[in-house]
Amino acid sequence: MSLRFLRFLTAGESHGRGLTAILEGIPANLELKPEHINRDLERRQRGYGRGGRMKIEKDRVQILSGVRFGRTTGSPITLWIENKDWENWKERMSPEGEPSESVVPFTRPRPGHADLPGGIKYNQRDLRNILERASARETAARVAVGAVCKRFLEEFGIRIGSYVVSIGECTFPIEEEDLIKRHELAERSEVRFPDPSKDDEFKKYIDSVREKGESAGGIFEVFAVGVPPGLGSHVQWDRRIDGRIAQAMMSIQAMKAVEIGLGVESAKRLGSQVHDEIGYDPERGFFRYSNNLGGTEGGITNGMPIIVRVSMKPIPTLKNPLRSVDIETKEELRAGKERTDVVAVPAASVVGEAMLAIVLADALLEKLGGDFMEEVKERYRFYLEHIRSF
Repeated sequence: MSLRFLRFLTAGESHGRGLTAILEGIPANLELKPEHINRDLERRQRGYGRGGRMKIEKDRVQILSGVRFGRTTGSPITLWIENKDWENWKERMSPEGEPSESVVPFTRPRPGHADLPGGIKYNQRDLRNILERASARETAARVAVGAVCKRFLEEFGIRIGSYVVSIGECTFPIEEEDLIKRHELAERSEVRFPDPSKDDEFKKYIDSVREKGESAGGIFEVFAVGVPPGLGSHVQWDRRIDGRIAQAMMSIQAMKAVEIGLGVESAKRLGSQVHDEIGYDPERGFFRYSNNLGGTEGGITNGMPIIVRVSMKPIPTLKNPLRSVDIETKEELRAGKERTDVVAVPAASVVGEAMLAIVLADALLEKLGGDFMEEVKERYRFYLEHIRSF
């Protein structure tokens, strides 16, 4: 994805030795410890409906560079997450030598996965060379990067959270209006729904999906509170903050739709029912009477909470596979199978948090600049004074 002040890359395969992320652009002198990252890695692994892989992996980060004595140095930050399942895949995923006869190529692409289009694009006859990198296991590295960005945003009073809205056909009204409270309630739920009393009904639905040999998708919401007005810009298409957020969310594996604020619903309403009326108070400054637009106007944050709704498709690996074609024999067969989750929407919501944090950290640095935290904070104080006096 396109970032302006931050840069990050991830590397690694689902069953390789591990995952690496390199993040560049975080200012010096930010307090950063492994526990700031590990708590989000652990949250990504939770959720009713996850598969056997989560019983093997206990994700923990090693910070290999860019941090000294608990503070960033301004250099690129390198993060390493070991794949414990590597021990079971050494022969099949070795970067050296030649494959033995026991290594069976994966040749039956799964509908809905990158297997076939990736195999064609990169001319790979063993589709494992595609599926290993296309796997959502890569999101562990993104969550690690996002946790660093969250830590940066905390210094400016910006907080990010998420919760599940629905899983498949199973959904309930969300009573709690306060976003932070919704997030806190979701943290106590096995499916990350902001009403833990509904967990049993969600779990019953997920169990029924599993019994059918099916998988299910769902919808989650990610939010950010404390975001100042003025991040992003209207002057060019690629600087608009809502476009940058949408691209970040759509880059997550299996996401198929993104809405900000009312989203699709806004197309069904009249203008007076959508646009957020403006008020002014000498103590508060400018404020809005509603937040139908989800915190953005004209590609710029407006000071209201950012609210993003993301739709995830069902996971493509099924216990009862769909029709496919063997890429070698061209024979019609059932698609191949991999160990997988039945539902991963709760985990995806944590990944969504990470991606929103990355975009907002980048946009805040774009607005303020600065190479060390003290400098950035001083510029932020000046900008807040500008907002108050406008």
